[in-house]
Amino acid sequence: MRLAHLAAVTVCALSLVACGANQATPSAPPASGGATTAAPAGGIKVGVILPETATSARWEGFDKPMIEAAMTAQGLDADVQNAQGDVQKFSTLADGMISQGVKVLVIAAINSEVGSSVAAKAKARGIPTIDYDRLNLGGSSDYYVSFDNVKVGELQGKGLADALKGKPGAQVIEIEGAPTDNNATLFHNGQENVLKPLYDAGTLKLVQSQAIDGWDNQKGGVTFEQILTANGGKVDGVVAANDGLAGAVITVLRKNGLNGKVPVTGQDATPDGLMAVLRGDQYMTVFKPIKEEAEAAAKLAAALAKGDTAAADSIANASSDDTKANRKVKSVLLEPKLTTKDSVKDVVDQGYVKASDICGGDLAAVCSQLGIS
Repeated sequence: MRLAHLAAVTVCALSLVACGANQATPSAPPASGGATTAAPAGGIKVGVILPETATSARWEGFDKPMIEAAMTAQGLDADVQNAQGDVQKFSTLADGMISQGVKVLVIAAINSEVGSSVAAKAKARGIPTIDYDRLNLGGSSDYYVSFDNVKVGELQGKGLADALKGKPGAQVIEIEGAPTDNNATLFHNGQENVLKPLYDAGTLKLVQSQAIDGWDNQKGGVTFEQILTANGGKVDGVVAANDGLAGAVITVLRKNGLNGKVPVTGQDATPDGLMAVLRGDQYMTVFKPIKEEAEAAAKLAAALAKGDTAAADSIANASSDDTKANRKVKSVLLEPKLTTKDSVKDVVDQGYVKASDICGGDLAAVCSQLGIS
């Protein structure tokens, strides 16, 4: 999940293909073929399907263990699986969990189509479904647990605007998330709330905004380099939708001698992202306390497993718009936090990342100066 020392950083700088921009060291992936493992005996069975591991370290590094712990604390037996970016595997995992008789299904879908399909199958069997982290547009899930994703984008926009203060006409490139992910749309909407008035006023100049299919870090790096080249090698700031894309952008900036000179945004407060922030290559990331998200999903699942919709409704006291199905979805929307170099310590102090994960090699002195230990 992290680069352990400076040599590893050098290797990743040389090869997006070899390292990616946001790798994890997750627990072993589920066996091929899509079969689920049996949930531990003794509690109410709940199925949880996560989307992938290739583009973000969070799913296996943070979400999986935190969901397992939160579900156990609620007296639930959670079978947590990862579809590894394979839509067919996602559907197969869901079929297996439904046939095993899970009482609730929690899904962080690869895209809205497969998520909606799975929710429809579960509903037909009387199994309530919770959309986790990503709202499946056009779906039928009963509840949604996530962060305020428009606010995430606003924090990214604010971070970049702050970093570019005093640079009138600064040129900005935006590298956005997957167009099939509703969260990516919400992030972009939030960014626009902050940045569009600045673009319109000429305070900042938008060079190009480009969505990246599948949140593919390598594709994001290639796309950014193409835009940068077409703009004569000029860029003053980069909106990168998450830490993985930010890492890909930084690799290109480093190749052009621009890393540390061009502020880059991010999201997820991954170890790689936090290291880039400490190093000065990335200006900010968005810290989303995933433990809170996992605990909210577990409390909601526990209420639904008991058939207590009144308790579930009291937990999901916000709502989100499913613009495709033209409906409101009962939601838990948690608060994200802007994280710059001076606030990395907060992420460590809350136990999401160990100091030893991010403070090795060239960052030891920086961590000492910031009191990160």
